[in-house]
Amino acid sequence: MAGSSLLVLIDDIATVLDDVALMTKMAAKKTAGVLGDDLALNAQQVSGVRAERELPVVWAVAKGSFINKLILVPSALAISAFVPWLVTPLLMVGGAYLCFEGFEKLAHKFLHSKAEDQAEHAQLVEAVADPAVDLVAFEKDKIKGAIRTDFILSAEIIAITLGTVADAPLTQQVIVLSGIAIVMTIGVYGLVAGIVKLDDLGLWLTQKPGQAAKSIGGAILRAAPYMMKSLSVIGTAAMFLVGGGILTHGVPVVHHWIESVTASAGGAGFIVPMLLNAVAGIVAGAVVLVG
Repeated sequence: MAGSSLLVLIDDIATVLDDVALMTKMAAKKTAGVLGDDLALNAQQVSGVRAERELPVVWAVAKGSFINKLILVPSALAISAFVPWLVTPLLMVGGAYLCFEGFEKLAHKFLHSKAEDQAEHAQLVEAVADPAVDLVAFEKDKIKGAIRTDFILSAEIIAITLGTVADAPLTQQVIVLSGIAIVMTIGVYGLVAGIVKLDDLGLWLTQKPGQAAKSIGGAILRAAPYMMKSLSVIGTAAMFLVGGGILTHGVPVVHHWIESVTASAGGAGFIVPMLLNAVAGIVAGAVVLVG
């Protein structure tokens, strides 16, 4: 589940970076502050987010993630102490939101024609080129979306962690939850930062004198765009896996049925819960979107 959560976060951040890339290309002279950083917008890059913007975007989401943990850890302890029955319903609301996000992406992909996508892109380009458009607010809005997703996934992991130390003294619970929150945030966003900077690593290697370094760098540069696209697809699937998993775990009858089907599946049992959780996630996402 933690691996799926990471893929969801990477997908969200990749989407943010794509949107910021468009802004960076279209607004060459506009500069402003965003989340404590300077948003330097110019037309000097070929594709993707300029190197200076990639890490600030990831850092902005990481800071939001830390704030999420500062809210979630004491809230989880308070809910567990006074209204423990509320944990599962809250997680299910978050799971339903993830399923909705995933299904919305699917609907946009399959229900919109190429012409409609091009028209939307043209409208976005026109809006970004408009001097009246606040690009800082645009980027902040995109980053807030990734932080919202992080909040849901962090709540899930905090709840799971709390369940493992539910019988421990309060001091130990605080230490464990805080430690997991810090390590998880640093580890996840450190990895995300490394992934989004792969192209820079490839470029750096191609500029080295050795032929081996040039070959490896070239391979990384060729593979990086495809890897980000594949991560986007996998990240969308992970939304259904994580969200559907939360929902099925919250309904005991469904959860036990999945366990029984898994047990009777023999050697293929490891993939059964993933498939059923994904199906549940797709159905839930459709219901939320239509509703």
